[in-house]
Amino acid sequence: MNLLNLNAVLLPTTLCLCAAAAVINFWLGLRIGRLRIARKVEMGDGNDPLIYARMRAQSNFIENTPITLILFAAVELAGKGSWWLALVGAVFMAGRIMHAFGMDGNFKPGRPFGTASAYLVQLGLAVVAVLTAVRVI
Repeated sequence: MNLLNLNAVLLPTTLCLCAAAAVINFWLGLRIGRLRIARKVEMGDGNDPLIYARMRAQSNFIENTPITLILFAAVELAGKGSWWLALVGAVFMAGRIMHAFGMDGNFKPGRPFGTASAYLVQLGLAVVAVLTAVRVI
C-alpha cells in the first residue's frame, strides 16, 4: 500500500490543458508558416492582411494562455478543481481555436466568442482563486 500516493498524477486537468495549448500553439504557427511559404514572405507579415491576422491570432494566444494556465494550476492545486475545471478549460481552448478562425474572417462570430471566453474564464478563475485564498470557498 502506497500511503503517500506517489503514483498519483499531480494537476491532471492543468497537465491536459498545457498539452492542448502546446498543440494549438503549434497549429497556429503552422498556419502562419504555410501561408508565408505560399505568399513568398520570409519574415514578418509582408504587408499581407491575412498573414498579419494569423500572426495576431497566435500573439493573442500567447498573451492570454500563460496566465490562464497559471490560474487553472492554482485553482487545481488549492483543491478546488473537479469536473467543472476541465469543462471551463475546454471552453477556453475552444474559444482560442474559434478566435483564430474569426481572425481569418471566415468565421465572424469566432473572434468575439474567443475574446469573451478568454476574458470570462480568466475573471472566473481569478474570483475562485481569491475566494479560495481568503477561505470563503
